[in-house]
Amino acid sequence: MEKPPSLGDQETRRKAREQAARLKKLQEQEKQQKVEFRKRMEKEVSDFIQDSGQIKKKFQPMNKIERSILHDVVEVAGLTSFSFGEDDDCRYVMIFKKEFAPSDEELDSYRRGEEWDPQKAEEKRKLKELAQRQEEEAAQQGPVVVSPASDYKDKYSHLIGKGAAKDAAHMLQANKTYGCGEATVRGVAGRGAW
Repeated sequence: MEKPPSLGDQETRRKAREQAARLKKLQEQEKQQKVEFRKRMEKEVSDFIQDSGQIKKKFQPMNKIERSILHDVVEVAGLTSFSFGEDDDCRYVMIFKKEFAPSDEELDSYRRGEEWDPQKAEEKRKLKELAQRQEEEAAQQGPVVVSPASDYKDKYSHLIGKGAAKDAAHMLQANKTYGCGEATVRGVAGRGAW
């Protein structure tokens, strides 16, 4: 037979129930906040779609869950969205109308944290085309023959000498440490290899 629960056990159970109730209340509050945030984002996206003067919209930095909700709302609305920024705290979302989707250069600019300037992008594109044309012209001209300004033998003659290579070629001695002793040389010579 078990003895009745002590006063400490009842107190522990009461605290556990209170904590579970607080946790449930916090979860309900978070859920309600997400629903309200989604409704607010749906309204902002709807206003953005209605405004024919806007082709893109930048939102304030938000946390991961909020960005996820916004991306979902934008996808349902048939728009394009991208997140930019380095840290999780500083990341923000930009949305674009489908007909004004950003170019790769524009996206790269936003990823680097720069503002998009179409005039600068056009200048960069022209410079890139000019460089490419110059490379093509250089390739059509053929390879450039490079000849050294001086001969290395003349430059380093004080180190290697003028006739060092010729002297080394005339002087041939077998090295016994590598198995090229006199017997080996005679054996090869005796077979008519030389």
